[in-house]
Amino acid sequence: MKNQKVALPWRLVFAPHPTKLTALVGFALLLLALASGPAGANAGQLPNPFFAMDTGTQDATHTTPAEQVALVKEIGFAGVGPIYHNLEELHAWCAALDQNGLKLFALYVQLPLDDAPASLDSIRKITAALRGRDTLLWLYVTDKAGQPSGTNHDAVAVETLREIAGLAKAAGLRVALYPHTGFYVQRVEDAVRLAEQVNLDNLGVTFNLCHWLKVDGKDLAASLAAAKPRLFCVTLNGADTGGASWKELIQPLDRGTYDVAPLLRLLRQMNYGGPIGLQHYGIGGNAADNLKHSMDGWNKLSTAALTNGVSRV
Repeated sequence: MKNQKVALPWRLVFAPHPTKLTALVGFALLLLALASGPAGANAGQLPNPFFAMDTGTQDATHTTPAEQVALVKEIGFAGVGPIYHNLEELHAWCAALDQNGLKLFALYVQLPLDDAPASLDSIRKITAALRGRDTLLWLYVTDKAGQPSGTNHDAVAVETLREIAGLAKAAGLRVALYPHTGFYVQRVEDAVRLAEQVNLDNLGVTFNLCHWLKVDGKDLAASLAAAKPRLFCVTLNGADTGGASWKELIQPLDRGTYDVAPLLRLLRQMNYGGPIGLQHYGIGGNAADNLKHSMDGWNKLSTAALTNGVSRV
């Protein structure tokens, strides 16, 4: 009788063992998680790194690079984009960022065409200090003898930019021209014109929302299309539609009547995956409160940019 087979009820034959059932459920959950995206990813957020320019990280209680970096980390920014003053302060920024696991996304540096040799000497020291950091040299181009959006000094600009791009490349860096109202390069199209003449792969352009609204503000899609082949960085902020003053054109991201979500949608359609910086120039007041308002706005605008619904926040 020991070789005789005993017929079992079909439920017992086909029902999985409890241990196997647990394993199957766990495997199914793993597949679902993988299908949903990387662990910790927020499906409602854009993938672009979001950093704070130091125009909005300073106040009476946040004066040093260490204090400002601690603040942006607490609020959830990926890093900073400060103005360059001197090497000592630059080293302090780098040390604070390294300690907090954040990134120096861009360094705002002046390029005065009327004093290019002195500027080049300074930029040599800057690129040496930033070697290997994957930081953008954010160049705003000025010229006392030139007109805003002028072209008469393009030759010296192109020659100087080629040398700067070479210095940057040797240090593993890229250069992004920063259009600024009233300067020689004040429109994104000015930046594109010079970048095309330089024609080096590590020199590109920035799109700045507040400056675009100030000097243009007409056809956003056309301006972004012009910048697209060389777009390295974007800055944004809240603003009022039709605003004229900087108080109207630069506000926290959860304020203002101008809808920023279409800009983010256009960037997404362009497959722009680069960094996006927050501009807070001239807002004043408490830096922490302002940055928190903008982070709230960023979260809502990111969600709006990923949908086709109402985009006002």
